[in-house]
Amino acid sequence: MKLPFSSEQFFQVFRDYNETVWPAQILFLAMAIIASVLAFFPYRNANAIIGMILSFLWLWMGVVYHILFFSSINPAAYLFGTLFIVQGILFLWFMVIKRKLNFSLQLKLPGIVGIIFILFALLIYPIIGRTQGHLYPYSPTFGLPCPTTIFTFGLLLFSTKKLPLAILIIPLLWSVIGFTASFTMGVKEDIGLLISGAIFLAVHLFSKRT
Repeated sequence: MKLPFSSEQFFQVFRDYNETVWPAQILFLAMAIIASVLAFFPYRNANAIIGMILSFLWLWMGVVYHILFFSSINPAAYLFGTLFIVQGILFLWFMVIKRKLNFSLQLKLPGIVGIIFILFALLIYPIIGRTQGHLYPYSPTFGLPCPTTIFTFGLLLFSTKKLPLAILIIPLLWSVIGFTASFTMGVKEDIGLLISGAIFLAVHLFSKRT
């Protein structure tokens, strides 16, 4: 697939982003850990807090990464950014305002796969990146689209209720778009993005939820 930017430009965007927003990456990891713990061991307001965290991360990726940084080398980033902003609003609507989702640790197939996805996004993804020579600041850190989408799939698998179709379309779409572009640029850790999207869809379709 022919892309409107070179590999050097692609990784330079990561560097510009990472150096500009530092130390926000640490905050994002902390937010991910908080959301994961709340999904494992929920309390009364856990679902809303998880929703706020997911909403913030997707809004951040839409506005800051796609529109402010990635758009410098790819005009399609404005479209991507708009989709990510819409996704952030959807999380806010369904999870915080309408409270349509409920999270709980269940050691059945969805929960086990969810744990694997979360561990992959937070730990294994950056390790694979290092083996490929993708060292900070030229690496996709958590809070950027691909690892954060995998993390999102993991969290959503802890929902004990049927997930609204509206909140699934954009992450699943990005699992294809993001993988195709990133893998073309040599980001082999993004194989996990496509795989996680396919597995998430299969598990979601075949698991029984009320």
